[in-house]
Parts: sequence; C-alpha cells; structure tokens
Amino acid sequence: MFIRRQDLEIHLSEQGQAQYFGYRVKILQSSALQLGNISIAWNPSSDAPIVHEIKLFRDDQVINVLKDSSFEILRREDQLEMAKLDGTLTAILRIPDLRVGDELEVNLTTFVNDPTLGQNESGLLVLTPNPSPGRYRLGLSWDQGHKPNFKMADDMRAAMTAGERAIDFRFDNPAGLSPPKDAPARYQWQRALEYTDFADWAALSRHFAPLYGIAATLDADSEIKREASRIAAAQARPRDRASAALKLVQQDVRYIYVGLNGRNLTPAPADETWKRRYGDCKGKTALLLALLHELGIDAEAVLVNSSGADDGLDQRLPVPQYFDHVLVRAHIEGAVYWLDGTLPPVALPSARPVFPVNWFLPLTEQGSDLQKLTWRPATTPDEINLYEIDARAGFDEPARIVSTEIVRGIKGLQKQVQFSAVSAGQLLDVFRQRAIGDAWETIDDVQWRYDQEAGASILTISGTRTIDWDDDGGGAKSLALPGGGFNPPERRVRAADQDQTAPFYTQPEYTCFVTTVRLPSSTQATQWSSTDSFDTRLFGRNYYRAWDLRDGSIRMVRGSRIEQPEIDASTARRDNERIAAFDNTMGLISFNPSGRRASVGSGGTVPATYGFDWKASEVPCVSPAENN
Repeated sequence: MFIRRQDLEIHLSEQGQAQYFGYRVKILQSSALQLGNISIAWNPSSDAPIVHEIKLFRDDQVINVLKDSSFEILRREDQLEMAKLDGTLTAILRIPDLRVGDELEVNLTTFVNDPTLGQNESGLLVLTPNPSPGRYRLGLSWDQGHKPNFKMADDMRAAMTAGERAIDFRFDNPAGLSPPKDAPARYQWQRALEYTDFADWAALSRHFAPLYGIAATLDADSEIKREASRIAAAQARPRDRASAALKLVQQDVRYIYVGLNGRNLTPAPADETWKRRYGDCKGKTALLLALLHELGIDAEAVLVNSSGADDGLDQRLPVPQYFDHVLVRAHIEGAVYWLDGTLPPVALPSARPVFPVNWFLPLTEQGSDLQKLTWRPATTPDEINLYEIDARAGFDEPARIVSTEIVRGIKGLQKQVQFSAVSAGQLLDVFRQRAIGDAWETIDDVQWRYDQEAGASILTISGTRTIDWDDDGGGAKSLALPGGGFNPPERRVRAADQDQTAPFYTQPEYTCFVTTVRLPSSTQATQWSSTDSFDTRLFGRNYYRAWDLRDGSIRMVRGSRIEQPEIDASTARRDNERIAAFDNTMGLISFNPSGRRASVGSGGTVPATYGFDWKASEVPCVSPAENN
C-alpha cells in the first residue's frame, strides 16, 4: 500500500483526550485488502467514537461507504481466555466491493477520559521505525490552560512545527530507523513524543497512593479482619504471617482482570474483592495491603513494568502507561520483601520481584521518586540440568539414566501451573509417549515437585538408553557429554551508520549443566581423560567448565552466567579479537586402554549429580567467587 496521508492528532481539554485518526491509502496488492475490515474499540465510560467519513476513490468515482453500509456494535471480551474483563465495545464495518487500485479514506475521532487520572492527561505519540512509504503527520494540541509537559526524541525536532497551543510533526516518505544493534532498550527511543500533566514521579506516586489507601480500608465487620486474626493466631513471626497472607490472596482469590465501570486504573475495594473471590493485580494488591496492615506489617503498593521494558525509564516523563503491574513491597524485621498476589500460591515473599524489574515507583502519600533496583549477577542458576549416566555394566550394555531439570523464576512457576494439574500417572504416560524412541529406550519413573523454599520446579526422569560411544580404534572410545560445550559468541559489530559508542547489551541469564558418568567397572581411572577445563569471560559472560574424576565416576559442570549485561564499545572490540582463541570443543571423555596421556580436569573438585544439593541457593556452576 501507499500512504497518501496518515494523520494522528491528540487534543487535550477539560473533557479529556480526543484522538483524531485519519488516513487515505492506495491499495496496491491484494494482501492490503484487509484494510477494508475496520474495527473501532472503546470503553463505554468514555464518549462513543465519531466516524466522520469513509470514502472510496476509484478512477473518477467517489463512493460514500457509509451511505449503504453501517457499523455493527458488539460487546465482546477479546481476552476472556486470559481472564480479562474490560467491558470494551467494538464497532465493526466490512467495506463491500473493495478492490486493488482503490484508494480508501477514513476519518474518525475517539475519546479517552479515565476517571482515575482526573485532569491529569498523559500518553505517547510514536511513528513506527519502518512505516510504509507516504506522508505522515503527528500532532498534539490543547485548550487554554491544558498545556502538558512534553519531551521528544532528538529525531523529532527537525520535523516539528510549534504553534501557540499545538505542536505538529510532518514526515514525507520517512526513512526506516534502525537502533544500534544489540544496544540496551533505551536506545530504541526514536521518533517518539511523550506528554504528561504530572509534574514529576513523586506527583504520580501521590496521585495513586490514596486509591490504594481507600481500597485497603476495611469495613467494621469485614471478614478480612477475621482472616487476619486467624493468621496472627497461627503464626508468630511477622515473615510467616506475611507468607500466610500472601498465600491466602494467591490461593483463595482467582485472577481476573477487571476494567469495568472505569476501573482500568482504580483498585477494587478489598472487601469487594474478597466477597466475589476474584480480582486483578490492583484488587489483589489492595486486599494484600489490608491483610498486612491488620497484621501490623508495614507495606506499600509499588508500580512496575513486568515485561522488562523499563530500561531508561528514569529518562522518561512520569507517564502512568509505562507501568503494567502493581504488587506489594513489605518491610519486615529490617528486610525488604516483594509479595505478588497474582502468582501461583507456591510463590513466597522474595528479596526481589520475580519479574525482571529495573525501576519501580512506590505509592506513598508524601510521594516517592522513581527508584532503581540494583542489578547483581545471579547467585543461583535460572535453570540446572543434571544428567547421570550409569555405565558400570559396560560399554555395550544399556546405561541407567537419571535426568533432573531444576527451573526457577517465572519459567519455574509456569511449570508449576502446568505439572500440578496432572497426576503422577498421567505425567509418566505423557513422557513415555513423547520421549521413548528418541532419547530414551525405557522410562521407569517421572517425579515432579515444586520446592517452595528453593523457589524451583524439579522434574526427574529415570530410565535406560544405549550410549553411543564413538569407536576411536584400538579399543579406545569417547563420548560427548550433553551440554558440555559452548558455541563461540558472535562478534559485537554494528553498521557504519549506527552509533558506534553505544554499549552492547545481553539479556541476563544463568544456566548450568552437570553430568556424572559412572565408568564401566572393567576400566581403570588411569585409562580416562577429558577435554580441557576453562574459565573465560567474553562480552560480560562467564563461560565455565570443570572436571573431576573420583570414586569411579567422571563429573563435569558447565555453567554460563551473565555478569555484566552492558559492556562498552571498547570492551566489545577487545573481546572480538579474543573470539578466535575461544575453546568451543565439546565436553568429551575418552577411554584409552593403554592409559597413555590420561588426564581428567585440572585438579578441581566437582560434586556428582547425586550426593549434593543442587537446588541450594549457591552451587558451583561458575568459577569460585575469589576468581571473579
């Protein structure tokens, strides 16, 4: 398609925001005919949209679509399967007889007036990085006395025209934008304008804090007070009381997003949420605050972005739309705990949010500034894969295999939801149907549990399989252990027209593979060797592999941990030169009956998959702390 024009203008007034959207598009291919399916969604608490006109231009004809066609208005919950109720109304029009070569013109206005924000308007105007060819206009205007604070990306200024009560931006065939490759998310702030009536983050905090204070205020005869008394009688320690309150909200109040009756940003009262036994993150947070306050625990609501898209938030204006989640921060016996009522009832109060949060906004009556959650390298792997091969019966006999997967964080909680819904028998049947004939010859047992203290999903599969030892001639054999090697990292380079000084970013992660091979009983320790150990840091990542041979078994641990998510350009250039020397050999163990040049590891100690608590908070999956 070709964009003859596309206009988006937002007007601020006493009535809220009016958003005009108009466009004229020439349809060049059949794939663009879907533009004839027009859908307009709005919240009925705001004014209904106004469709000014819809026209088709075909050769010398001008066809008024609305003369013979009309919108169908539906009440539908598009995200009902995700437990979201927002009351949205949708108007649908399917333009008849739309053809390739036609030009379609649509002009409409929608309205936004969120009662939670009052007279505080805010939002974003953005032109996508790679728009279709054509002419674009973005505009922000306001009535007298309604001028907002606004801030724009540098690339917007050249296109700006400023008036007394308006600013406009015009783009003709705008070039595609490409942020610096592998740069942190804040470098993607391009062709964007943000605007807000909030003076600062503290003003935003002060505005929302009373909403949660009111919602957490209980009736005199509230059942929640009785629940708090029951918890207090059963638990003596404040942390245990907080855990019990959190579990009550997680387990006894199901999650449903409720955006009805203008409550997109307003929390439902705690008593109401408890009576109907469902609520969204706002309602659950208000209920949890009410319980904690009754238990004498200091706590406040905290706004966060749960998707991890908050890098550079401190450089933005205070716009409520930057947040998508609210949870509780509690202060208990000198420590800070995060409590999220929307998580499964196995999630305990934690020292950090489960979601990847960099910035958060506490909601307090005096107003709090945006706060940064200091990032530190993980001490516990996000995922550990333990693999035990019992080959004591000999090279040619099927080996006994025990495979254990330990998963933490959001992925671990997702597995808890998945696996807790099936019985042990069903779980065994599923894995037998899917895995036998692939990596397994037999599966004898499948065990799963969620360890609350470790915050981990633990899945263990045991069975047998034939090990494919490589024949190296003369009776020598070798085997590549699962998860034992690393692929060399990619070079960190950017196109010449991109910012060469921007840092490079890697998503934090920490993974670990541990393999133990119980060696054939007919062999001697002096007949075995392995590939080298290594401990290397490239591009902020620690690559680690260590070996040990003890008690008739070879043990290998291979860990990978991000220790510096951002590295500067000079470090990237230095590490680019080091890639050629990167050890990408597989984790091989070798048997040589002559025993010549046999060597396993470099003197380190590696625990076996058995006889060690691999779900502990700190495990030897990267180099010891004194070497970091």
